[in-house]
Amino acid sequence: MTNEKTKIIIQAIEYMKEHLDEEITSEGIALHVGYSPYHFSRVFKEVTGISPRHYLSALRIEAGKQRLVNSSDSILKAVLKAGFRSTGTFSSKFKQFVGLSPKQFQKNIEPLHRFVHDYDSSTILQPLEALAPSVTCEVKAPPNFKGIIFVGLFPRPIPDQAPVVGTAFDYRESSCTFSNVPKGKYYVLSAAIAKSLNPKHYFVLSHALRGIAENTVDTQLHSTSFTEVVLREPLPYDPPILINLPKLLFDTKKRKQEEK
Repeated sequence: MTNEKTKIIIQAIEYMKEHLDEEITSEGIALHVGYSPYHFSRVFKEVTGISPRHYLSALRIEAGKQRLVNSSDSILKAVLKAGFRSTGTFSSKFKQFVGLSPKQFQKNIEPLHRFVHDYDSSTILQPLEALAPSVTCEVKAPPNFKGIIFVGLFPRPIPDQAPVVGTAFDYRESSCTFSNVPKGKYYVLSAAIAKSLNPKHYFVLSHALRGIAENTVDTQLHSTSFTEVVLREPLPYDPPILINLPKLLFDTKKRKQEEK
């Protein structure tokens, strides 16, 4: 991947962010950066891992989240800020990517913030039950990080849905093993939430540490796999982290308590 390609894609992403409330097409963005539509789409996916249309949808949902975190903002304001033309379309896309409706998301900000902030994650949460082989993940965080680390297996290189299997653990831990993983090819993604008194830092994760394993894991080919993820600062072309990590943590704890 050349620096020129990266610069062009960052330029395209900045254009998207500046025009979220307008009609945007891949052809229009390609024209803006001086590429043909075909070449632009190919290079964009090479740099970010996803298509321009998918990335634009993620940016719009992220913009909606930013509005909703401000409790004084209405869902209508979030819809308009994110460039959607109807609350119905926004709500369905939001629930698909974040895991909650906009109204539920806004309602749960304060209780979920308190839950994560007070959570003692000294014990690794067990992964969801599934069907087949195992994957061991080692996550390397900066030495000064203090908070909760999330890691999961995803069908695409963007965390815009719940992982096929996932877990969370304290910053003092460094690895986890997923057992009975369904057969498939997965991207190993990780993100970290640092302790903060500001709820926004738990739900709008544009500044959160994140990482992706260099190679995908394929449980159809290997009964056991090992992979490593290095957490880093976000890069200008990283796709937004859309899933509601505090809600995933809360649901996992609740499920484990019910199993006891």
